[in-house]
Amino acid sequence: MCAATSKTSKISTGSGGAVLEDVPHLTDWLPDLPTYANPLKHNPAYSAVRQYFVESTDVVAKDVVVNLNTAGDGIHFRRAGPRDKIYFRPEEVKACIVTCGGLCPGLNTVIREIVCGLWTQYGVREIYGIHGGYRGFYSRNTTDLTPKIVNDIHKRGGTVLGTSRGGHDTSKIVDSIQDRGINQVYIIGGDGTQKGANVIHEECKKRGLKVVVAGIPKTIDNDIEIIDKSFGFDTAVEEAQRAINAAHVEAESIQNGVGLVKLMGRYSGYIAMHATLASRDVDLCLIPEVPFYLDGPGGLKEFAKQRLRENGHMVIVVAEGAGQELIAETMGSLDKLSDASGNRLLLDVGLWLSQNLKDHFVKEFKEPLNLKYIDPTYMIRAIPSNASDNVYCTLLAHSAIHGAMAGYCGFTVGPVNNRHCYIPISRVTATQRQVNIADRMWARLLSSTNQPNFLRYNKYMQQLRKQNALKQALESEQHVTVANSNSDGNGNGRFKRVDEETPRMETGDRQYVPLDKGEASLLTTPVPGDPTQIHNHTAP
Repeated sequence: MCAATSKTSKISTGSGGAVLEDVPHLTDWLPDLPTYANPLKHNPAYSAVRQYFVESTDVVAKDVVVNLNTAGDGIHFRRAGPRDKIYFRPEEVKACIVTCGGLCPGLNTVIREIVCGLWTQYGVREIYGIHGGYRGFYSRNTTDLTPKIVNDIHKRGGTVLGTSRGGHDTSKIVDSIQDRGINQVYIIGGDGTQKGANVIHEECKKRGLKVVVAGIPKTIDNDIEIIDKSFGFDTAVEEAQRAINAAHVEAESIQNGVGLVKLMGRYSGYIAMHATLASRDVDLCLIPEVPFYLDGPGGLKEFAKQRLRENGHMVIVVAEGAGQELIAETMGSLDKLSDASGNRLLLDVGLWLSQNLKDHFVKEFKEPLNLKYIDPTYMIRAIPSNASDNVYCTLLAHSAIHGAMAGYCGFTVGPVNNRHCYIPISRVTATQRQVNIADRMWARLLSSTNQPNFLRYNKYMQQLRKQNALKQALESEQHVTVANSNSDGNGNGRFKRVDEETPRMETGDRQYVPLDKGEASLLTTPVPGDPTQIHNHTAP
């Protein structure tokens, strides 16, 4: 078990080798808290439900497919749902909701269902919305939330509470929570937001506060570990289909037509993969987990040429985080800048790929490439959630409030094998989920697109780096040659021509760099002044 999960989670074992990775509870630091009967017992909406309350021994297995001889082994999580006894009187609850990070379909639905669930199921009357993300706790006003106020917000995209990145000041946030008498905090956000929620929980525990911190995981990229999927993902894939369909229509309507669609996916290519599988119109899918290259045998340009000859058109889907290392190498450097949430700022793979393909076809085949570049990123994440995600958001919200009322805290709620459960926050933030390219799903995509596997990537990058290093050495030598010019003693320097000092091997406008003996080059040195140009030409 990884060390990251042991800090805040409680580990216990059951019969048959089962391991329960439990979440914190208020009684861990407030052992004498009284309990109260759950008001759902008297709620007519639930009177016909058999065994509505979840037993304390109910757990959800992390891995549903196991060997028959070891059934029952492995990690389990506490099952989500209402408990017979709760640790808050409804009239004493002061709950707040905050949304952080980027937008995602379904944010308003989660807000609405937390408010309506607390109000109608438990009779809570003090519910507040924190404006503008984490910094809203100490720099902006709150809004009273009621079912009437949030009644129609699920029909809108975005978040009615506003959002921001960064702004996490633990001491100020917990001071604000304590000063306002808030005892239930619902935090909706992605990986960084959930880490912040865990820090807030630890600080509340350190101060001995009766405060529950519940996390609802949000990421349109579906890259949160453990849970089956994140809310908004289905909506994103469905909306991505519109962009892919438009790209396909544009491409097939003209000779040498290429539709290039860039989708979200900073580190994980789930949206691109699922949209490609759903579409069946895509010829090539590029994701961060599978590096690709442009030139030479098995490269992207060769595949594009072949597919255009066969069909007359093609559609390419690329995740925004794909090809970042390749772009950095071809452009000479990659500035490792990041946003307020710590996410690395990406170079635009869509524009870079578009220009490379256009230049290649004009130069090599003397014919234009009719490429249409579509970037629907902000259209996808700003729309309201679809029917599937609306139902899912409701289940997430209700599971969160049931857990909070039952005294559980420092947890993230989500489905594991289609059963909602409470997962230690540190567990879901320990790693980011990525597409498993050894899985059947990726194999299905390769079977659908028949795209290259880019097995020569490592060799390609080694040659490119060697070439860039030699180019830098040549430039450095030129600079030294100029700096060490002859002088007449009066400050009037006499400069030798650099090209007299540095022999070059040229063919036309291309300059070739000799590689290791016996190794044919896939690449050529970029023409000075245009670092993005890589020519598909074999060195003489």
